[in-house]
Amino acid sequence: MSKINYSFLITLLYISCSSENVQLTSPSTESMYFPPLTGNVWETKSIASLGWKQTAVQPLLDYLELKHSKGFIILVNGRIVLENYFNGHSASTSWYWASAGKTLTSTMTGIAQQEGLININNKVSDYIGTSWTSLPLAKENLITNKHLLTMTSGLEDIANGDAVDPASLTYKVDAGTRWAYHNVYVKLQDVIAHASGQSFENYFNAKLKTKIGMDGLWFTSGNNSVFASTTRSMARFGLLMLNKGKWENNIILNENYFDEATNTSQNINLSYGYLWWLNGKTSYHLPQSQLQLSGSIIPSGPNDMFMALGKNDQKIYVIPSKKMVVIRMGDPADSVNLALSDFDEVLWQKINALYQ
Repeated sequence: MSKINYSFLITLLYISCSSENVQLTSPSTESMYFPPLTGNVWETKSIASLGWKQTAVQPLLDYLELKHSKGFIILVNGRIVLENYFNGHSASTSWYWASAGKTLTSTMTGIAQQEGLININNKVSDYIGTSWTSLPLAKENLITNKHLLTMTSGLEDIANGDAVDPASLTYKVDAGTRWAYHNVYVKLQDVIAHASGQSFENYFNAKLKTKIGMDGLWFTSGNNSVFASTTRSMARFGLLMLNKGKWENNIILNENYFDEATNTSQNINLSYGYLWWLNGKTSYHLPQSQLQLSGSIIPSGPNDMFMALGKNDQKIYVIPSKKMVVIRMGDPADSVNLALSDFDEVLWQKINALYQ
């Protein structure tokens, strides 16, 4: 009898341990999941299976709702852990990305380069002709595609607003000597259109949007080219970037360009890549400011996080060390903010509470 009981106990122990191992699969060893390109199927993962704290979920959701959020998603290894909608929004509702969409233009620039259509080190005028600014030709020819990717064009960034007509693109300093957040990056869309022989949107649809199953469209708002989509489509793009430009085994963006885009791109603003913001650096600049600030952009956020940040708190946070993507869409969290706001810091304190 004792032998039977002993075997029974061993069996129970084995089952218990096996169940625990399945339940608490480490994100670092679990395979990356990619949702189908069509339909609404998307695998989920529970808070409990990650060993996260269920008690921290509601305070996070309450804060998101209080701060005028509309859509919120957390992915771990591509699987949805949290997906919530607020204030009349739904999974099928589109919302604008604002400047978070700059990262789409960055990605399309990399795709055009890998297809041999452009070279980011070439001057902009090689593709769209001269006199695209009001600069003397010698100064205009200093400006490369890379300067547009890194916000170092040297063009006047405040006096002429967001306008990008030649008369509004005036000289401030030589390209490459000053970092300034500027709408002139949209000229990269013209570069891609001229080089590909089709509209930027058609090229985007063929080379990125349909290949990862995104919905959405581009529209013009003032002098800005703005993308709008569902929250899940924003999450698809974040997942692509978490996987270094690959969708499953399909290379959408090559890894060399991905690495350049998501690391410090120049020595003026250490927290800026190719239209991506970078956390965990020793200093940063904010839009419309030449002041260098010490420390990380979001001190409570992971140091390896890179981010697409848009006006009124549109957010894509990608955290490689945690195999995690976080998406937030909505109205501005506070009455006054630009791409970066205090909302990021508090939000990450709430997210950290899930697993710390």
